Amino acid sequence: MNTEVIKLTDIVRNYRVGTEIVYALRKVSLTIKQGEFVALMGPSGSGKSTLMNLLGCLDTPTSGEYWLNHNDVSKLDDNALAEIRNREIGFVFQTFNLLPRSSALENVMLPQIYAGIPKLKRIERAKEVLLDVKLEDRMHHKPNELSGGQRQRVAVARALVNKPSIILADEPTGNLDSKTSHEIMGLIEHIHRAGNTIVLVTHEEDIAKHAHRIVRLLDGEISSDEPNPDIRTVSYYGNEN
Repeated sequence: MNTEVIKLTDIVRNYRVGTEIVYALRKVSLTIKQGEFVALMGPSGSGKSTLMNLLGCLDTPTSGEYWLNHNDVSKLDDNALAEIRNREIGFVFQTFNLLPRSSALENVMLPQIYAGIPKLKRIERAKEVLLDVKLEDRMHHKPNELSGGQRQRVAVARALVNKPSIILADEPTGNLDSKTSHEIMGLIEHIHRAGNTIVLVTHEEDIAKHAHRIVRLLDGEISSDEPNPDIRTVSYYGNEN
């Protein structure tokens, strides 16, 4: 667990809005090691969404360096960023982002299509991750035939399918009730125990407590970065420990 997956050094991100310059991130430095479970927290306007976009290779910094698995991704063009994103990062979004006319299996296979994996291998791997998230009996259902929790499980399976080095979960329980939120956090903990690096973006303190380390942002800077002394755990089946 000593390998650095993410290393940010003096990251600055500015935006021009009319004649004004908005300083979204101000010299942020952050290191995340392989196998860590980190929560990013901060109020609206703190810079956490900007930081998440940079970590997910959806944006590039104004200045500073971002090393992802020992590759400097801070100066790559859009095509190179898209390739890195698909290979290295699994995304789980608050709104699930599933294709409505595609089955669970087809949704999970999507990142593999972009990766150029042959069809039979795509099907085999997609079935494997759907089994891992306990949706093997729903793989041919479309999103509108699934509950909110089941849709998020499909999204988690899709995030895992290319065996990425990091899972980036952006408010993954934001659209779910408390019982289903517990189930999804149990699943995310299960994924972490299997060896995945997790970065969880949330504004909810009780969700952040599942992480082993909590990084707080304020006004574009890291205000604290501490181990979580009171880790909250939930079993894979949603029963809180």
